Amino acid sequence: MHAVLRTIALVLVLAASPAAAQGEPPPGSFGPGELIDTGHKFFGTVSRGLATVIEKAVSQWGLPNGYVLGQEAGGAFFAGVRFGEGTLYTKNAGDLRVFWQGPSVGWDFGGEGARTMMLVYNLPATDAIYQRFAGIDGSAYFIGGFGMTALTINNILVVPIRSGVGFRLGANIGYVKFTPTATWNPF
Repeated sequence: MHAVLRTIALVLVLAASPAAAQGEPPPGSFGPGELIDTGHKFFGTVSRGLATVIEKAVSQWGLPNGYVLGQEAGGAFFAGVRFGEGTLYTKNAGDLRVFWQGPSVGWDFGGEGARTMMLVYNLPATDAIYQRFAGIDGSAYFIGGFGMTALTINNILVVPIRSGVGFRLGANIGYVKFTPTATWNPF
């Protein structure tokens, strides 16, 4: 079921953003080696599958022109919420502190805390991150897990890669909203 949901999410993202999957990498993009090195430093010993996940993302969508490193917490009982904070890194537009939150609904149960690396594609300016990015998510782990999702809006693609602890099982539809300040309102 998790593989089916991931496939559906990838198809939706590719349909919404065909330019992200083809063409020349944008100037100021991050290469796979840089992303893997940064991910290994950030995720630490949990990062065994990180190189594989990043390679899959790069082969699917190309090279990102930004990434977010942060942490988040979430939980669900049919309806769920997610809250996080981190820093958006870009090569030529500077770094930016960001917060994210969002609701979800679906067959989804449990809670988790996660270290998160989000690859960001086609970001025209750092302030363009302050939008709602919609997508489909699926989780299945007990005590620990590692996964990738894809969220999109206006030809900007955000690919969260999470390494979490907790218990989570299910699938949901939702969005993540980025804001310049922390808020408890997930909408």
